[in-house]
Amino acid sequence: MGDTGRHKQCPQCPPTGVDPMPRLALYALIVCLLAVAAAVVSFTRGSWLGIVWVLLAGLSSNMCWYYVKRGKQEKSVTG
Repeated sequence: MGDTGRHKQCPQCPPTGVDPMPRLALYALIVCLLAVAAAVVSFTRGSWLGIVWVLLAGLSSNMCWYYVKRGKQEKSVTG
């Protein structure tokens, strides 16, 4: 009756056989890459604040893997 929260693939997109990466996984990957870049800049300037960026990169990398695996699991369960 209502929206279930699951979106169907857009009818205009050509079938590729590969599902796109879940949106939250993509955001987590972007955060991870930005955190790695910030850590490199921080360490090259001699700041120990880069440790915080490394920890954030590790956390966001784990989040990315989690959302990718969850997306694959949902796809295998729903068909």
